[in-house]
Amino acid sequence: MANFADVVITGADVWCGDASRSWAKAVAIQGDRIVRVGTDDDVRDLIGPSTDHRHLPGRMVTPGFQDAHIHPPFGGRNRLNIFLNDIEGRENYLSAIRAYADANPDAEWIIGGGWAMEYFPGGTPRKEDLDAIVPDRPVFLFNRDVHGAWVNSRALEIAGIDRTTPDPSDGRIERDPETGEPSGTLHEGAAYSLNDTFVPLPSADEWQRAILNAQEFLHAFGITAWQDAWVTPDTLAAYRALASSGQLTARVVGALWWERSQGVEQIPNFVEQRATGAAGSFHPTTVKIMTDGVVENYTGALLQPYCDGCGGHTDNSGLAFIEPDVLAAAVTELDRLDFQVHMHTIGDRAVRVALDAVQAARSINGARDNRHHLAHIQVVQPSDIPRFRELDVAANCQPYWAQMEPQMAELTMPFLGEDRGAMQYPFGDLLRHGTVLAMGSDWSVTTANVLEEIEVAVNRVDPDNRHNAPFLPEQRIGLHDALSAFTAGTAYVNHDETDSGSIREGLRADLAIIDHNLFAAGAPPIADASVELTMASGRIVHDRTK
Repeated sequence: MANFADVVITGADVWCGDASRSWAKAVAIQGDRIVRVGTDDDVRDLIGPSTDHRHLPGRMVTPGFQDAHIHPPFGGRNRLNIFLNDIEGRENYLSAIRAYADANPDAEWIIGGGWAMEYFPGGTPRKEDLDAIVPDRPVFLFNRDVHGAWVNSRALEIAGIDRTTPDPSDGRIERDPETGEPSGTLHEGAAYSLNDTFVPLPSADEWQRAILNAQEFLHAFGITAWQDAWVTPDTLAAYRALASSGQLTARVVGALWWERSQGVEQIPNFVEQRATGAAGSFHPTTVKIMTDGVVENYTGALLQPYCDGCGGHTDNSGLAFIEPDVLAAAVTELDRLDFQVHMHTIGDRAVRVALDAVQAARSINGARDNRHHLAHIQVVQPSDIPRFRELDVAANCQPYWAQMEPQMAELTMPFLGEDRGAMQYPFGDLLRHGTVLAMGSDWSVTTANVLEEIEVAVNRVDPDNRHNAPFLPEQRIGLHDALSAFTAGTAYVNHDETDSGSIREGLRADLAIIDHNLFAAGAPPIADASVELTMASGRIVHDRTK
């Protein structure tokens, strides 16, 4: 009996995603593997009576997309509660919150998130709006970047936060300028402390449902693998359970969460979690360290103080969540133990200190293949750009942020100033210096739609406002490079490049099929394309072709 393929795709334009940027017309899959790549004639003998043969002229096949920095458990949890990410404007937020509260009268807390700072004066919503619609129950809503929260008076009362409560060392309580009372916005550690101490934790079943909800959502965008940048003991257990039961159809690398209130004494816990948490397609082999905050609330760590928005300077240079010597010691020990370190770095001081920590580790441990990476890299000094390649540090880029939009115009540029504003998201310079680029969405902070992310990386313009001028156009990168960053680049960071990230025989059958060839002459804008089919390990997990 002939050894036929399970799935054969013909007639399409197959972007193989390899170093030579080769193309094919057909792919054959058997089990979870790609068994042949070539022309329609090359795969014809593998089409049998039970083969799922898809003839898809005009479509484009790519390797499955891989997101290098994403938060599926939290995004899925919000989607099952209050998900404001797809809503615009204060009044629409309040309508959605009211509707959820009315529909869930037995909910002890009203939770969720996804509000954008741009819709509130100074980026800080007030408790009175929430008090008017939910006066009797606590409300806690993270913003889109999860660096702040909008709360009502009941939540502040439960947490014991009033005008006499001091700001934590790693955060800030927004206060009414006249009364000094908490106004309803909590930044960084102030938000996390309330959340971790008072907001009810999801059950094990709820975490699993959240991940499955997110997985279905992400598969629809062609995403077949990701690195979860915030894995707690609870989400670790949920991932392990789903992977053990075969319900986790994506390949996931888990970045274990570094508690910044602790030091290197927590590293043995990571060793145990790595050993006991792995199962199936889940690999908890990374540690995530938050080194600073974000620019919009002035907690991103800068080398020089923030501007005051009026032509002068403040005395605030942001927050370092972990001291340089502690970070260097942590990275050195984790590197020695063959952990990958995934560092959140927004400001130029955070980027420099993180690179210094990797350099310290290399000076003690020598060069190891752990593929440490810096995420976000919003402000990077030109002198630090060559250091990425020199230290074998990958740039974990969130390209959707690299555009001129209200948050950039109103809450970022005035407080960075012209010189530092021009140093933002230097993807082109990093690529020209030979840095490995891996791209991710940071969903649910911004869209999980890879095609929207890629369009911004290529054009540096908001896909919804294409008439805008490009934001720092010299940092644009080509379509091949952007696609590679969402496929081979992330596969490399995830230590999976010998099994995924390109389309060639023997690799895992992770594929995305797009409704047209993005490279074709006269093709519509990139973000106007859509994913019609997603295959993960040979299994069709999203299908709009039939």
